[in-house]
Amino acid sequence: MMNPKKLFKFLALMMIALSPLLSNCDKEDDIDAKDDQIIQDYIAANDLIAEKTTLGVYYVIEPSGNTLKPTLNSEVRVTYTGYYTDGKVFDENTLTLPLRGVIKGWQDGLPNFSKGDKGKLLIPSRLGYGSNPPGNIRKDAVLIFNIHLIDVK
Repeated sequence: MMNPKKLFKFLALMMIALSPLLSNCDKEDDIDAKDDQIIQDYIAANDLIAEKTTLGVYYVIEPSGNTLKPTLNSEVRVTYTGYYTDGKVFDENTLTLPLRGVIKGWQDGLPNFSKGDKGKLLIPSRLGYGSNPPGNIRKDAVLIFNIHLIDVK
């Protein structure tokens, strides 16, 4: 059995060692709550009716009537415009790419679309590019994508 003083010292050292990890959890929760509020405010300001995934991506879909939906293993052809809640566009393109190779927000939200559907993905920063964005994308930004899912293979 461990000496109570040694046990106390050991527990104190463990708390010091774990405190950065615990404080990061709080920071992530704060960021998630802030992003969710930003997205909800955007939805309200733009009179959107959106659904929310379990991971926190909001989506708005204009259905095409098709039932073919992508999976994580699908290759998709999409036309998209990516922008911030202030309307500034950061990217637009038409691409064919594997769904597995894109940001988590697309991996989570796009399977709700069917081939031919148009709509929006509203993505919290942790499911977008987070604190390490590529190129000209803002750090820790909520991202919005207007999407047209042209094809699914």
